[in-house]
Amino acid sequence: MSTITLTPENFSETVSADGIAIVDFWAAWCGPCMAFAPVFEAAALNNPEIRFGKVDTEAQQALAGAFEITSIPTLMVFRDNILLYNRAGALPAPAFDELISQVKALDMNAVRAEIAAEQSNQAE
Repeated sequence: MSTITLTPENFSETVSADGIAIVDFWAAWCGPCMAFAPVFEAAALNNPEIRFGKVDTEAQQALAGAFEITSIPTLMVFRDNILLYNRAGALPAPAFDELISQVKALDMNAVRAEIAAEQSNQAE
């Protein structure tokens, strides 16, 4: 699957659907963003079951602002509408592939239980 250009109109439906969505916040003037782009594209082709989206922070300033993007590239990984990873910086291909493998291997029931426990502790 190729990457999806994300806008405020399609961002929510892309990341909230069941399964994995990986979002790259980038800009054309950003050298590390341009270096990471082929790695992101290759991962999208190699993992057709995952939604790969790109947010051009220049064209989508409101969306970038809503996610408080202060450094690019910033990579976010969602699974079943849960944000699992949010970090700035380009990843080399082996590290990105390992991140994808780790997200695929997660027991989401355990993740949801951990989130519920944290929320319960905060409510006390």
